[in-house]
Formats: sequence, C-alpha cells, structure tokens
Amino acid sequence: MAGHTQNEITIAAPLDLVWDMTNDLERWPQLFSEYASVEIISQERNRTKFRLTMHPDDNGTVWSWVSEREPDRDTLTVKARRVETGPFAHMDIHWRYEEVPAGTRMVWTQDFAMKPDAPVDDDWMTDNINKNSKVQMALIRDKIEKAAAGHRPAPALAD
Repeated sequence: MAGHTQNEITIAAPLDLVWDMTNDLERWPQLFSEYASVEIISQERNRTKFRLTMHPDDNGTVWSWVSEREPDRDTLTVKARRVETGPFAHMDIHWRYEEVPAGTRMVWTQDFAMKPDAPVDDDWMTDNINKNSKVQMALIRDKIEKAAAGHRPAPALAD
C-alpha cells in the first residue's frame, strides 16, 4: 500500500513572486510555520540537497531529514524527494504552478509509503499530510499576498 495526497491553493499574486518566494529554501523557516531551520548541504545546477529541521512536536521530538529538490522554471514544476527517509520507505514530492485569472495556482502532490516498522501507517500519514498541507498553504498564501500588496503601485491620485 502507498499514500498519495494532492492539495492546491490559488494565491492572488503574480507567478514570478509566488515562484521566487516558495523556492527560496533559505527563507522557508519564515514562510512555513513548521520549519525551525534549513541547512543547504550542496547545490549542483538546479538540484539542492538540504536538511530541514522542524520545531519540536507535542512530545518534544525534533524531526529532521535531508531532501533533494530540483525546480524547473521552464515547466513551472519542482521535483523533490527525501534522501534520509526516516519512517518513510520513500517520499516523492511534486509541486506545480499555473497562472490563473485570480493569480497563481500552486499544487502539491506527495507520493509515499511508510516503512512497516513506522509508528503510523499510510492512511494516518495521508490524513496528516492533507490536514497540514492545507494549513501551510494558507499561511504561505497569506504571506505572499501581503508581499504582493507591497509590490503594487499606489493608485493614481485624482487632481
């Protein structure tokens, strides 16, 4: 068995701003509420290997892992995977961006499987990822829309 999630949100901001802000790994702790730090391990062309460390969970456990991420601006996609899989047998992530009349649609797809000895199963993790993705996407939307408002020209004053 395996888990699969797909979540999306529309952000009332230009594609370039959404792309730039969501692909600036070093600023992820300011963009996502769950990440305490990001450490860039290596960069090769468009592929970045990095360590994500989360804030402590309700039990005081700090989760950390290494991932690889490869954005492709031409196709408006990002492919990522966990290198240190932890409780996952595998975790593959795909982000897709699309210009829409209301701004930019961002779609996150995650395909994964939990290891047999993991503390939770695929169904539990699917539900958890779906809930958390909605929370994180809403936070990201709000932060990017606030940044976009700061980039808009002021309305012309009537004489």
